[in-house]
Amino acid sequence: MTTRTWESLTIPAAGTYNLDAAHTTIGFVVKHMMVSKVRGHFGTFSGSVTIAENPLESAAELTIQADSISTGVPDRDGHLRSDDFLAADKFPNITFKSTRVVGHSGDEFVVAGNLTIRDVTKEVELAVEYGGVGTNPWGQEVWGFSIKTEIDREEFGLTWNQALETGGVLVGKKIKIEIEGEANPAA
Repeated sequence: MTTRTWESLTIPAAGTYNLDAAHTTIGFVVKHMMVSKVRGHFGTFSGSVTIAENPLESAAELTIQADSISTGVPDRDGHLRSDDFLAADKFPNITFKSTRVVGHSGDEFVVAGNLTIRDVTKEVELAVEYGGVGTNPWGQEVWGFSIKTEIDREEFGLTWNQALETGGVLVGKKIKIEIEGEANPAA
């Protein structure tokens, strides 16, 4: 991979880069019982970023296997895969496809795109922080990124909940999504 300078950033050359699944984490955080947070992640996914000659015209796509959700609690994971939440047997993929770069400042970008969960598609904006380019100990060049966004799960048909005797609900509506990752040149 060759690099270039763009607006004082050292960035990869134009081309397609695949997510490195071994060095990428797709995580989420949701309120539980109005008093704490549950964290989880998805273990199986694939995606790519196509960096354009003009980086502001770049594109990204991601496919997550819904049944790869894990919170570390098997019973909860089974419930999240069920029709109450992801309905992973009917809707096996969660997808994101970028539509445009909305703006940027330094190494921070805002990327808009279509997120599809349970066959419901909504536009979301991702806050993307470009992490830079490096070479791993095996001589392969990689580049890194951090992504954050927040969605309302009910907008995607994830409406199951349970009222609490003390007031409030068992599962929060807002889900924070956090992705830490690396990408390598496509073969």
